[in-house]
Amino acid sequence: MDPERWQRLSPLLDALFELAPEARTQRLQQLREDDPSLADELQALITLDEHHEDFLTEPLITPMAGLRAGAEIGPYRIERLLGEGGMGQVWLAARADGLYQRRVALKLLRPGLADSNLRLRFSRERQILARLAHPHIARLLDAGVSGDGVPYLALEYVEGEPITDYCRSHQVPLEQRLRMFQQICDAVSHAHANLIVHRDLKPSNILVTPGGDVRLLDFGIAKLLDTDAPVLEQTRTGVRAFTLHYAAPEQVRGEPVTTMTDVYSLGVVLYELLADTKPYRLKRQTDAEWEEAILGADPLRPSQMVLRRTEDAGVDAHALRRHARLLAGDLDNIVLKTLSKRPEQRYPSVEALALDLQRYEAGRPVQARAQSLGYRFGKYLRRHRWALATAALVAVVLSAALGIVAWQARQAVQEAGRAQAMQDFMVGVFESARGTPEGQALDLRGLLDASLARGNRELARQPRARAELLGVIARLRIGLGDYREALALLNRQAGILSGSDDTPVSLQLESLTQRGQALRLLDEAPQCITLMQPALGVARREQAQLPPQVSEFYSQLGRCRRDNGERQGARQLFERALALRRDGPDRDEVGSVENLIDLAGLQADAGQRDAALQGYAQARAQLQQKVGERHPLQVEIGHKLAVLRDDLGQVDAAEREASEAYAVALEVYGTQHPSTLAVRRQLAKLHLDQGRYAEAELEFREVQEQTLRRLAPSRSDPAKAARGNAELAGLYRNLGLIAWERGETPRALSAMQSAVTRARQSGDGLRLADSLYAQARVLHGSGHEHAALKAAEQARELRAARHGDTHPSIGDSERLLGEIEIALGEHDAGLDRLERAVVLTRNGYGATHPNTRRAELALARQQALDGDAAALVRLDALAALPQADPELRRVAWRAQAYGAQLRCHGPDREPALATLSALQQLLQTAQPDGGVIPREVEAIVRGCG
Repeated sequence: MDPERWQRLSPLLDALFELAPEARTQRLQQLREDDPSLADELQALITLDEHHEDFLTEPLITPMAGLRAGAEIGPYRIERLLGEGGMGQVWLAARADGLYQRRVALKLLRPGLADSNLRLRFSRERQILARLAHPHIARLLDAGVSGDGVPYLALEYVEGEPITDYCRSHQVPLEQRLRMFQQICDAVSHAHANLIVHRDLKPSNILVTPGGDVRLLDFGIAKLLDTDAPVLEQTRTGVRAFTLHYAAPEQVRGEPVTTMTDVYSLGVVLYELLADTKPYRLKRQTDAEWEEAILGADPLRPSQMVLRRTEDAGVDAHALRRHARLLAGDLDNIVLKTLSKRPEQRYPSVEALALDLQRYEAGRPVQARAQSLGYRFGKYLRRHRWALATAALVAVVLSAALGIVAWQARQAVQEAGRAQAMQDFMVGVFESARGTPEGQALDLRGLLDASLARGNRELARQPRARAELLGVIARLRIGLGDYREALALLNRQAGILSGSDDTPVSLQLESLTQRGQALRLLDEAPQCITLMQPALGVARREQAQLPPQVSEFYSQLGRCRRDNGERQGARQLFERALALRRDGPDRDEVGSVENLIDLAGLQADAGQRDAALQGYAQARAQLQQKVGERHPLQVEIGHKLAVLRDDLGQVDAAEREASEAYAVALEVYGTQHPSTLAVRRQLAKLHLDQGRYAEAELEFREVQEQTLRRLAPSRSDPAKAARGNAELAGLYRNLGLIAWERGETPRALSAMQSAVTRARQSGDGLRLADSLYAQARVLHGSGHEHAALKAAEQARELRAARHGDTHPSIGDSERLLGEIEIALGEHDAGLDRLERAVVLTRNGYGATHPNTRRAELALARQQALDGDAAALVRLDALAALPQADPELRRVAWRAQAYGAQLRCHGPDREPALATLSALQQLLQTAQPDGGVIPREVEAIVRGCG
């Protein structure tokens, strides 16, 4: 269809769409009498509209045809279509002539919008538009006409989204929307100062970058289109030199355009930013109805438009009503002034509009409202509300000062009495210690018990002071390792605090934190979480006022979550506590180090060992810089580093860390503290892994004596006795393994039986399973196969009850049971168990774990003994395992010995004997105290003759 024909049809079609069906039929009949062909065309278009929902959604006149990616327009090569509108298409393009590299937004104008002198006009206007250098304006870089006669404009390419879409998707608050609109006004004002009117301001020409900056596009395009030649104007589907929804009345009427035309368009944009909708709600979204609304209808106030939206389904009516209250008044009047039908009634310039918005933000009277005395006085009151409120409060405070002073005096007397009572009490406690005989060490636990009894007598009428005393004694008990006694004291403190109505929040948080710590140290992490979790909301509300108490609360709850396997939740709490301690008014250096240790521990739990090492090193450096070398946290850091380096196979470095930590623990804790004993056990384990059995046995026996001495007074406490038996079970088990390595079978079996007995008394099923497993190993190695089978089966049952039948520890039990059954002559059953052991350990531990390698070694050896040549190859592969890891090194030694044993009576006898000889020399150096493997290799050598 040619443009002239459509220009005649379009207004008639819009008018017909507005009529009822009967009136429409009558009007068509009248037109048919004058022009039958015209009436037939209109009838056909109406029929298409009734039967096709997408009728007229695309222009009837194809805007730009034949363009595709890769085509060249002037010196630019187009890449992809960015958008399409009434005035043309916008393509992403790049400079193609080689002069320089730059990507631009290439706007291709419809040839029908330009006159024959467009090339000359572009050159002239390019010089004018070059003056538009503003941070919020996307500059026009170039303009011209291609060799094919396609007019183009090269604009600065901006990545962003329309301002209305950005505000809606990011839920931008009102204050920020007004600041962004001020940037728009500043850019438009700059253009007006350079005698350039935009003429097509709309959200799609106002983009917001990902950084939140506003950029205006297409400045000066309408000016380039200003020509004496007629411009095609069509309704509904045609082409316009402006966007109808944002057009001013004078644009619709075809009157001259001024800077106040841009003021009107800015008003429509501001309306949409404030109310999230356009100024008019029309029954039918046709161009004719829009033109009628722009020319004659008064827009609703933005606040009223927002209130109407509360009737829509699925909206937050309360939030919309609150937003409408913010818009009512000044903003309503500012917007309506910009949307005045007559240009002289609008703001005279964009600067005036921006200035009125600045007055609104500053709380001053705006020019869009009548300057009545009441309005100006109300603005003054709101603008100076804090000063006026302060003056009013001064009068109230002065009138109430005497009452407040009297109340504070009474509180001061009470606090002074409580402080004096606490001071007298503590002095009395230490005075009572003067009765200790000279030369005899002070019994600190006895002193704490005596202070508790005295506090119950002397502070009976001061519950808050007694509660604080219980907290102090409980903290000292925790420091001594008496966790169960500390928890009992803290529970009593909680009972006192719950019966008081004026307990400070700080004391409540401290009490909860200490109770959670005691529960965690008693391995009751789930109970700790149940206790502390309900108070998390209180801690969040109070973290600004009580950063020390809240940060410690976060830390303890995070440790309980970590012990319970909730690593992500623990990390969030540790990071929150660290931020409070670092950013608070009084930096808590020791607390910050504790949180760094906590975060490094989480990394170690997740297998991120290198990151964990760096975290512990950072914590140690900060502790040394801020506090010093001799601090209890140095013990914890050294212990954790020793464990981590041992896992990495860095045995020498692990031993160095453990030795240094043990020296500090002796100095700050003493010999019987749980932390000291834990480091000593770790040091002994490292010596055991290194084959230094004499040193390891000495250390384990000293730890055993200290543990028995520490636990002696607690025989009447079942819970503490159970914990002590659990510790002793582990010690007896290690002593039994040392005796077995040294060839002292009777002593090894005796120690293993003691470990099993202690583990049963502890009530810990997993510890009992570990003790039975170790006992079965020694019984199997000493030839007591039936007893070994019974112990190994019990260990497997306990592990399966706790973890299920697919846990990797079941694979360890299957390996041992398979070796025992083969020794008892049950070859096929034993071989099946060995195959299951390989699968379970490989799936659970991983292919390179020492326990997986042990299972593979046991299976390969037995299959090789059965004549499987491939199994002998697998033995050789296991013999080549890396020597850095102590556990893998033992697997490799055994694999070498088993492979040589299978070859020493065949054609490879000489290399096999040489391998055994070299292995014996290596073991003499690596394990000077002997051990099971050297004895096993010696037996193989004898068997080879």
